[in-house]
Amino acid sequence: MDINCNNGSNNSSNINNIISNKKLYNYLSRTEEAINIIKKGFPPKRSLLYDVAEDFLCMIECYFNDAKTFIEKGDYVNAFASLNYAYGWIDAGARLGIFNVGDDDIRFTLAK
Repeated sequence: MDINCNNGSNNSSNINNIISNKKLYNYLSRTEEAINIIKKGFPPKRSLLYDVAEDFLCMIECYFNDAKTFIEKGDYVNAFASLNYAYGWIDAGARLGIFNVGDDDIRFTLAK
């Protein structure tokens, strides 16, 4: 099922207003992939940033799990929003250096 978010507009040629299955599952897959990468890039347990990384990961996984729940309910708008919140936390952690993601500026926002 695709959700059309065009606010009542009858302009069906604008596909940017549609959260399609393909788009949603692409974001779900990319977020899951990023989570797996950041889990490998945790700071050492004795680091002051370790607890911060755990807190960030908790928020990321909560939003990711919320997205999956919303998908199961057919609520694509909130699923998409939850995935974007999750990825916002991922990017914040990567950009601040909480997660070591190497030089991967394709999946993560690293530029100064």
